[in-house]
Amino acid sequence: MTGSCTSGIDTGFVTLGYAKVAMLGVVQGITELLPISSTAHMRIVSAILGWRDPGSAFSAAMQLAALVAVISYFWQDVRRLAVGSVSAICQRQFADPELRIAMWIALATIPILLAGILLSDSLNTCSSPIRALPAIGWACIAMAALMALTELLARHRRSVEDASLVDALLVGLAQVGALIPGVSRSGSTLTSALALGFKREEAARFSFLLGIPAIALAGSKELWELHQANLDMHGWSILALGLIVASVSAFVAIWTLMHILERFSTWPFVVYRGLLGILLLVAVS
Repeated sequence: MTGSCTSGIDTGFVTLGYAKVAMLGVVQGITELLPISSTAHMRIVSAILGWRDPGSAFSAAMQLAALVAVISYFWQDVRRLAVGSVSAICQRQFADPELRIAMWIALATIPILLAGILLSDSLNTCSSPIRALPAIGWACIAMAALMALTELLARHRRSVEDASLVDALLVGLAQVGALIPGVSRSGSTLTSALALGFKREEAARFSFLLGIPAIALAGSKELWELHQANLDMHGWSILALGLIVASVSAFVAIWTLMHILERFSTWPFVVYRGLLGILLLVAVS
C-alpha cells in the first residue's frame, strides 16, 4: 500500500520517501521530548517545505523512538522500579516504595488510555481539523502562558521520592492534553509537575518516567493500526528509518533538556512556544 488515507488512517508519510522522513525523524526526535510540541514542528516543517502532512499515525508511531531514548537515559530508574517491583510482589511486600511508584505510574496512565480510545477516530482521521495550523498555534500560546504562570508561582522543592498518588494522577490527567496537537506531552506533564512543587529536573524525571507506559501504548497501537491498514514493506522500511534517526535525536534532546533545567529554567521554552504560536497565527491569517 502506498501512502494514502486507508481505513481512516493517514499513511501519507510513505509518499515522502526516505530522505524526507529521515529529516522529519530528526525533527520528531528533537521536539518529542522537549516541551515545545513535536506535532507542531512536524506540521510546520512540512508546510514550509511544501510537503504533505505525514499524519498523526506517523507521529504516534515515532513516539517509540522517544521511548528508547527515555529508557536509555533513565535506565537506572527504570531498572530499579522494574526489579524492585517484581521483588516486592514475589515477597508480598506491597508497601515497597518502588512497587508503590510503579503502581501509581500504571494508574496515572489510565486517563490518557481512555481518552485515546474515545478520541481515536478524531485524532487519526485524514485531514483532522485539530491538526490545522491555526489550532496548533493557539495550543502553543496557551501552553506558553501556563508554563510561564507555573514558573512564576511554583516552589521547586520536591523530588520524585516525595510523590504521592494524587501527584501521579494529576500529572496523568495533564498528560491527556498531549492528544491535542501543539500542547506537547512533555510540556503538559512537566508543567503540571512544576505546579505541584517539584524541582525542575525532578519534574522532568517524574514526567518522563510516568510517560513510559503511555508512549509505549500509543506507539504500539499505531504500529498495529498501520499493520491493519496493510502498510507494505516499502512503507515499513521508511518508518523504520524514521524511528532509527528519531531515537538518536531524542536522546540528544533529553540530555539537552535535563541540562537546561538543572542550570536555568523553562523560560527559554516559554518564549519559544509563545513566539512560535504567534508566528503560526500570523502566517495563516
